[in-house]
Amino acid sequence: ISVFQYKIDWKTDIDAKPFVDMIVGVNGAGKTTTIAKLAAYQQKNGKKVILGASDTFRAAAIEQLTRWAKRLNIPIVATRQGHDPSAVVYDTISSAMSKDIDHVLIDTAGRLHTQTNLGEELKKMVRIAGKAMEGAPHRKILILDGTQGSSSINQAKAFNEMIGIDGIIITKLDGTAKGGSVLSIAHELQMPIYYIGTGEQPDDLIQFKADDYVNTILDEIFI
Repeated sequence: ISVFQYKIDWKTDIDAKPFVDMIVGVNGAGKTTTIAKLAAYQQKNGKKVILGASDTFRAAAIEQLTRWAKRLNIPIVATRQGHDPSAVVYDTISSAMSKDIDHVLIDTAGRLHTQTNLGEELKKMVRIAGKAMEGAPHRKILILDGTQGSSSINQAKAFNEMIGIDGIIITKLDGTAKGGSVLSIAHELQMPIYYIGTGEQPDDLIQFKADDYVNTILDEIFI
């Protein structure tokens, strides 16, 4: 459990309305679905949420997030494939400010983390968010596929070098047999793990508690 003995900074002491989360990660990690889960979580806590479909590189990403917005009855700012993602960031935050919305969740492109242009695009999005609202984005959250092992660690290091990551959500942990990756990621990166994703439904997002998680793994090993 020693790998988890570092303080998790949720950044919730930031008095910002709207509070802006920028969600990053490679394609296939479950980014768009996780954004929907975060939106549902905020809704349950009585917050008004808006989504920003800033992964304009893939038409499928815009369509998927739009479907989630309709399902959850949440407003979304979206444009067509190929448009400037930073413009979507700016418009989403501006819309949230004008409509008294509490929480902004911004999707981003997930092309391979080795591509330099993605890094420049993300840096620009961070800058534009700050122009739309001072201090935004308040958190930059990385989505990692819990089944990917060491490649997840490499992804996290790459994204952290690009824009600085505040915390992680690990997806596809529907069985604790895969849970060793969580331990290695936490140990290697010393980054807070905010949540783990355990399925495809909006409720399949669990706030990460290190002691509970380790106990679950130990139970599975010894039972």
